Amino acid sequence: MKIQFFLFPLFLFIYIFTVLGNFTIITVATLDSLLHTPMYYFLRNLSFLEMCYITVTLPKLLHTFVAKKKTISFYSCCMQMYCFFTLGVTECFILAVMAYDRFVAICNPLRYFSVMNKATCLKMATISWVSGNLISLGQTASIFSLPYCGPNIINHFFCDIPPVLKLACTDASANQIAVSVTGFLVLPLPFALVLYSYGRIIAAIIRISTNKGRKKVFSTCASHFISVTLFFGTGAFTYVRVKTSDTTDNDKMLSLLYSVVTPLLNPLIYSLRNQEVKGGLRKLLHQKIGTTETKPSTNIRSNENDQ
Repeated sequence: MKIQFFLFPLFLFIYIFTVLGNFTIITVATLDSLLHTPMYYFLRNLSFLEMCYITVTLPKLLHTFVAKKKTISFYSCCMQMYCFFTLGVTECFILAVMAYDRFVAICNPLRYFSVMNKATCLKMATISWVSGNLISLGQTASIFSLPYCGPNIINHFFCDIPPVLKLACTDASANQIAVSVTGFLVLPLPFALVLYSYGRIIAAIIRISTNKGRKKVFSTCASHFISVTLFFGTGAFTYVRVKTSDTTDNDKMLSLLYSVVTPLLNPLIYSLRNQEVKGGLRKLLHQKIGTTETKPSTNIRSNENDQ
């Protein structure tokens, strides 16, 4: 119980900070016209994903810290898995698209806005979301069509695929293979596109003559690559690798990384390290402060006119 009193405020702070941080990025990128570019269009998608991603798991975890009856219904578990898997798969594709966006911007800057036009960005985002939903729907329906005889005790902090499959009272090897194949398709392949894009970006950076130019381009892409590596690395290690009997605790730690830590890092990486986002936030705050300060004087002048 003592550790729960420590973990509850810690995870509550992480949840609030993550939601507010990603919501701030969405707000700034939406209201600042200078940030209406393909890069920030996909960043808004990513921030929304991260908000939903952590909301799927962390509120239920916080509830288990304080609740006497730590249970989740069969249908709630099914919905949690579906939403979590949908958001995870969609994020894989969005991160790959963001890497491609940076590749076009740095390696083909003159063709950037013709290649990454509004129609193309909308298609890429739509394909990412639809693919995530369809893949997750198939996997979730297959897993929850299995018979579960009990005891239905999930050795995890949310309804993730590996611990739920262990509860099936029938041979689930076909489902495990399907999960591994799906994991291979939605993790290494997009990550390969990320590596290719950044390989070309690094080659372009090396050709930049000035140190200032190299530093500016590198700082733009380094934060994205850090987030991508953490997400794909932990996800691949969880869903693609061969399972052993002693991997349960490791799975929990890895799940904590890509379901809690990665959404937490997103607002830190894309706000503290991004001058454009910080500039947009300052502009938005100044506008709000300026509006607040001018309201009383407007009222006074109107009163004087009335007199």
